[in-house]
Amino acid sequence: MKNILVTGGNGQLGHALRKAAAAFPEFNLIYTDYDVLDITNPEAVSEYFNTNTPEACINCAAYTAVDKAETEEEKAFQLNFQGALALAEACTAHQIPLLHVSTDYVFNGRSSVPYQESDDTDPESVYGSSKMRGEAAVIGTDENHIVVRTSWLYSEFGVNFAKRMKELMQERPELNVVFDQAGTPTYAVDLAAALLQILRHRMEHPETAVGGVYHYSNEGVTSWYDFAVAIKEMTGATTRVSPITSDKYPTPAKRPSFSVLNKEKIKSTFGISIPYWRDSLAECLKHI
Repeated sequence: MKNILVTGGNGQLGHALRKAAAAFPEFNLIYTDYDVLDITNPEAVSEYFNTNTPEACINCAAYTAVDKAETEEEKAFQLNFQGALALAEACTAHQIPLLHVSTDYVFNGRSSVPYQESDDTDPESVYGSSKMRGEAAVIGTDENHIVVRTSWLYSEFGVNFAKRMKELMQERPELNVVFDQAGTPTYAVDLAAALLQILRHRMEHPETAVGGVYHYSNEGVTSWYDFAVAIKEMTGATTRVSPITSDKYPTPAKRPSFSVLNKEKIKSTFGISIPYWRDSLAECLKHI
């Protein structure tokens, strides 16, 4: 059994990994959070790796408060850039693979076709910029490390759009949701299973060069408004959901208007089958 370090283990994706891990008995996932391992402290990271000798690392730790990042830039870069760099350097020193999770916010959202991994990054928020620097730190440290970008993450765990919409639909007669931002919701449990499948492939075929950047989200395209309407339909809520434009719902951080990711690379490289977003939403809602 392989010991796999999971940083950010108490977050949404960390909890999703706990659920997905049942299908991967060859892995012993060791979950840590900042109270056990402060990844922004390179000395602490080095000491942890020397003492515990993990055989791979999945980095789920991230500063994800998109709007707060606009005024907490230093905190965002400490975790999303410096923390990623410290883990990348430790994994490289111990010659073990690192899987690092990133975001669609590294793009400016002005594309009209799904983003490929090779497309230029151009973030328009502090959060996106910090995640872009983190990606560069990981791949720049070792080209064999893996970055997986995702979008619109939700689950039955933590705080996210799907859980919040279901709660609000039980409290309010009407909701306004933006309709001019397109992307794909990603069920965190699906992403977690994909990460473990990538790790299995890497462990079984260590000679194969699979490092670099990959995209993962569920299949299909939708808007936040249509996402909310789907939640309404699947839960039987009676709340009236109305579409509004983004300018009617201003936020400190600019959201990409188009966040659709091309997933051909991850599917062909690792043989991953990706569920349609509505099917995964229906599964998730059973557990909220």
